Amino acid sequence: MNTASYDFLGPTIFMNFLFHLYLSGNDPDLLTGNFMGDFVKGRVGENYPPGVAAGIMLHRRIDSFAQQHIIFRRSYDRIAPQYRLWRGVFVDLFYDHFLSAGWDEWADESLTSYLTRAKKMVEARRAWLPERLQGLLPVVFDELLPSYCEIDGIGLALERMSRRVTRDNPLAGGERELRRNYAELREDFRCFLPAVSEFVANFAERGRR
Repeated sequence: MNTASYDFLGPTIFMNFLFHLYLSGNDPDLLTGNFMGDFVKGRVGENYPPGVAAGIMLHRRIDSFAQQHIIFRRSYDRIAPQYRLWRGVFVDLFYDHFLSAGWDEWADESLTSYLTRAKKMVEARRAWLPERLQGLLPVVFDELLPSYCEIDGIGLALERMSRRVTRDNPLAGGERELRRNYAELREDFRCFLPAVSEFVANFAERGRR
């Protein structure tokens, strides 16, 4: 989740969209900004409406929180060392899998209903999205995120990401690490989500003061 560490992945990488969407709550501007966070580099400034800018900053705060958190680091260390920096990418996507697969435990509406609603919010603010992300909306909401509840869906996402990264990478086939460490990673996720949710709630509270 550390944006700075993922600069080497290129501009059209697929990341943990579902996790960031979920943590945004129901504010459309905040959700849109958080959704697009991996595609916005440098200072945010006054280039976006306040709510969207706050969402971008929230995305970065979540990434920083995760990078430093003992549970996320524990998940990172469960991935075979041979994957090096790519282990963070794996954990991001694996956490999206666990959120998707256990969605009914964490949300009051179905995942299908939520994705439909979130897509409408983002599409209504399409003008604020980076151009390269605008064209990915159907792929993200209609193909990728619905598939994340299955390990094979994570495998397909990693394969597609592998083709989009210009440098040599070990992403394709990385779902084997999910299968190998499934129970342990799932328990990590179940402990991490409440912690990061509390962090986001505190962030939002500070913003209202």
